[in-house]
Amino acid sequence: MVKLEDAVTARLQSHGEKFEILVDPDLALKVKKGENVDFSELLAIDTVFKDAAKGEAQSSEAVNKAFGSTDTEIVAKKIIAHGTVHLTTEQRRAIKEARERELIEFISKNAVNPQTGAPHPAKRIENALKEAKIRVDESKSVEEQLPVILKELQKAIPISMQQLQLAVKIGAEYSGKASPILHRFKVLKEQWQNDGSLIAVVELPAGLRQNFLDELNSVCHGNCETKALQGE
Repeated sequence: MVKLEDAVTARLQSHGEKFEILVDPDLALKVKKGENVDFSELLAIDTVFKDAAKGEAQSSEAVNKAFGSTDTEIVAKKIIAHGTVHLTTEQRRAIKEARERELIEFISKNAVNPQTGAPHPAKRIENALKEAKIRVDESKSVEEQLPVILKELQKAIPISMQQLQLAVKIGAEYSGKASPILHRFKVLKEQWQNDGSLIAVVELPAGLRQNFLDELNSVCHGNCETKALQGE
């Protein structure tokens, strides 16, 4: 069990209530990533709080209503997975550096110098990010921030990335959940049908196609249709 002085707060608001737990920051980060941990080492105190700073415990009725259980392990994992964890300065730095490396590697593999058709080395991308004073947001995925970063990079170096246009058809049952995924990219066309289904045309970097399809299928459980219109 983590010492109280070494613990950080994980917090989730749900059903009009606030739920907090005191956790080991390193183990909480692993849980956040979907990894298995020794639960006995995760919590500093085996309690779900309404306000951890005040030591005010949350009621079992509120916990059960929000999570469908009062089992501390089940509740704690849901709070960490879906809520916010106050990471240490060192953790935030490590996450930011990892996100920067991921972004630089992706751009280096998928973007080219339009003047020569040759890819940019990773070091050139890294230097251009610094030159353009571009801040990489560690809380956002590569796909979420790539369009803005590419636009800013063009101020420092000649760079372009092949774009792909995909036609997407999503049934009414999943269209509401899938729409935010589409809007992370440039939506060229969007038509909501009378039955609630959605037909759209989305433009995205070709290198992100598989990530896009994987995320879309995870929401639609495979019940969606896509077709490449341009870029292949």
